[in-house]
Amino acid sequence: MSTQTDPSPTPGGEVAVAGKLSTLDRFLPVWIIAAMALGLLLGSFIPGLDTALEAVKVGDVSLPIAIGLLVMMYPVLAKVRYDQAHRVVGDRKLMITSLVLNWVLAPAFMFALAWIFIPDLPEYRTGLIIVGLARCIAMVMIWNDLACGDREAAAVLVAINSVFQVIAFGALGWFYLQLLPSMLGLPTTSADFSFWAITASVLVFLGIPLLAGFLTRTVGEKAKGRDWYEGTFLPRLGPWALYGLLFTITLLFALQGGTITSRPLDVVRIAVPLLVYFLVVFAAGMLIGKWLDLGYAKTTTLAFTAAGNNFELAIAVAIGTFGVTSGQALAGVVGPLIEVPVLVALVYVALWARKRYFTASPLSV
Repeated sequence: MSTQTDPSPTPGGEVAVAGKLSTLDRFLPVWIIAAMALGLLLGSFIPGLDTALEAVKVGDVSLPIAIGLLVMMYPVLAKVRYDQAHRVVGDRKLMITSLVLNWVLAPAFMFALAWIFIPDLPEYRTGLIIVGLARCIAMVMIWNDLACGDREAAAVLVAINSVFQVIAFGALGWFYLQLLPSMLGLPTTSADFSFWAITASVLVFLGIPLLAGFLTRTVGEKAKGRDWYEGTFLPRLGPWALYGLLFTITLLFALQGGTITSRPLDVVRIAVPLLVYFLVVFAAGMLIGKWLDLGYAKTTTLAFTAAGNNFELAIAVAIGTFGVTSGQALAGVVGPLIEVPVLVALVYVALWARKRYFTASPLSV
């Protein structure tokens, strides 16, 4: 996604990156804030817009938002060098560390934050816990790419998260909302997660763009070679990922704009633990990756895949289980309100850390 110049190939399919972010990438925080503001304005001042957006759905997600997500994901996954995936799978340190961070430490940390910051608001607390269980399978590819992380590693880790999401989401929801609170003498929350709804979400929002990206690279390289594919085709395709991201953010905030603007103090109380969560989990991922000597590209990928959350799934689960006007749904909606600008800021933190602590590390294009 980033516009980089004069990449020099290195073993394992990685390249050293010189140059700088394109104008589009460099001002991404500005575009995202503008998209969020536009969405809130549209949702607040256009009567019936939320009904129109929700008129047609893919699973539990509005069709226009679903289209935005697919447009966002496809260019990133078309950049992945799938013939290099084997080196990622063989990296046991990365695989094990990612699984522990994503499925043990991060959900437990969100559970603790929810009870520390909002013990008196059970609906919001439950919503935050659901956000913590929904591991990122979509926008993390964007953040990872902007920060010059390892694309092949990100694709493999996202695929693993997707499988775990289908298998473990319901069980973890039961554990963190019922069993663990009961063991600790805390109030419990009932939740009925739909296995098929989660499966459909993963298949649609990861499966379709993943297949399209794989086929695009395979056919493109066979037809005109890798040099043409990466030097000519990808630079033209790349910006569409950001267009899809901005479109999705605008629609998401238009859909929930009235809810957000009508409860500002509640939004603040939900936002604080989310902010702490994103910052601490990302920092933990960077520090652990540095300690394990994974190199900059994989360390960055580890940090972003651990810190990011699948807010689309969290919102869909909260709405499907507790209702569109529930506090759980509001907590899910506040998730991207905090996550998007924070993780964009962390892209710049990662790039700063690259220069300061990973100067000799090879980077992926």
